[in-house]
Amino acid sequence: MDKIKFVTETGETVEFYVEEQTRVGGRDYLLVTDSLEDEASAYILRDMSSDGDQEAEYVMVEDDEELEAISRLFAQMMDDVEIEM
Repeated sequence: MDKIKFVTETGETVEFYVEEQTRVGGRDYLLVTDSLEDEASAYILRDMSSDGDQEAEYVMVEDDEELEAISRLFAQMMDDVEIEM
């Protein structure tokens, strides 16, 4: 399973496990978890980088409507996973 490093607003580096990815409306989204355990916390990240950028720039999705829509999509993609908000 792929891991990515995410730098928080406070400068702390956190590692996440990439569970799934998708592209909607020209933007890439990642479903990530903070551990490999069954009860891991999940987050949805949106890629804000431009085509041609050397590194991806991800932000956590915080808009409720966007979060709900993308989480439904990930739930459909992953039959054996239950996403609770």
